[in-house]
Amino acid sequence: MPDNPLHIGIDLGTSGCRAIAIDNNGQPQAEVSIALPAPRRNGARCEQDPALWWQATGDCLEQLLTQIPASEVATVATVAIDGTSATLLLTDADGEPLGPALMYNDSRATEQAARIAAVAPTDTAAQGATSALAKLLWLQDEGLTKQARHALHQADWIAARLSGRLGVSDVNNALKLGFDPQTNTWPDWLEALGVPHQLLPEVIAPGTPLASLSTDNARHFGLPTDTLVIAGTTDSTAAFLATGASQPGEAVTSLGSTLVLKVITEQPVFAAQYGVYSQPLVIDGQQRWLVGGASNSGGAVLRQFFSDPQMREMTPHLRPGRRLCLKYYPLPAPGERFPINDNQLAPCMSPRPHDDTRFFQALLEGISRIEKRGYDLLAELGAPYPVNVRSTGGGARNPAWTAIRRSLLGVPMLTAKHSDAAVGAALLARSGATRHFQ
Repeated sequence: MPDNPLHIGIDLGTSGCRAIAIDNNGQPQAEVSIALPAPRRNGARCEQDPALWWQATGDCLEQLLTQIPASEVATVATVAIDGTSATLLLTDADGEPLGPALMYNDSRATEQAARIAAVAPTDTAAQGATSALAKLLWLQDEGLTKQARHALHQADWIAARLSGRLGVSDVNNALKLGFDPQTNTWPDWLEALGVPHQLLPEVIAPGTPLASLSTDNARHFGLPTDTLVIAGTTDSTAAFLATGASQPGEAVTSLGSTLVLKVITEQPVFAAQYGVYSQPLVIDGQQRWLVGGASNSGGAVLRQFFSDPQMREMTPHLRPGRRLCLKYYPLPAPGERFPINDNQLAPCMSPRPHDDTRFFQALLEGISRIEKRGYDLLAELGAPYPVNVRSTGGGARNPAWTAIRRSLLGVPMLTAKHSDAAVGAALLARSGATRHFQ
């Protein structure tokens, strides 16, 4: 391996593909993004043509490498990919898709989800109509698995296209297909569902070397023939890794459209009734677990009342040191799962102050209290209460909101090193090089 190699991370999202190259010290050296057409939606159905992913991946790599001097392109050692969790597609023996991919939020498999719930343990991540397992059962019921050889996730398929090694997934992606991370096996209860075992991938740890880049791809992109393709992860886990959180008790809150909490633990924690489950995570050679939950509250509620420019204008006038103490529970619509499990829970955002700035602050305080309640619940379930919290998403850029949250949580609020999932994928790629050359 070169003295100062480069490592490439590729993040496949719902609206675009992003690629970043980092050096061996973890510093970004080049980055590029490509837009993707929106998935096709029709009621509960949400599909996308996998060919679009491969085209975007190729375009990203080509544009990324034009930003890097030729002498440094020759030092690219590894590539890793993250993708949307529970996005599933079927391929033939050669890896050719047999139809569109069912996206992470495709929820048509309600009957199949009920069958899973009848036989599966409550702590599996494969519960629910949007799970990859429910999607696979739906495809089977529709007779669409007859010609299939592989059931793969988004990141699996792109890694296979790059390396030529088919039928492999990482633990994080495989959780929603039913894989048991505590026993590292496909559990016996899958047989009761009639899951076609021959379609299930081999499962390995994120960061494990898969194979070298295929000869054709190495020639096409102008990369070294010994560039390693490394097993990736889900997009949310890659974004967590990018922040720099690495020790038990370190937490990351995503303040995007929804509110997502994650904390590193030494032991797994599961509570299916709250949508809480654990992902195995190897950090600096140590086996850890990433435990989290997601509330329906978040930035989507704020945008029901204010535009981004309005929120930016009001932020300097917020008074985080003087709480309004209105008992808000901001939700975009009735229903909540974490930290309250109640699918009929009504939003509470009244009384509304006459002043918009005060109303904005009351909403921020309400979301912050949900965050505090969420970390309290995770601690009650067996996770450590955060020793510090890093933040990602648009809300992380609001200093007044950070002050409100710091006061409520009572722990240091650290700046995330990076918030881009592609950086997390690149860090996984770097860890794969370390494993390979040890």
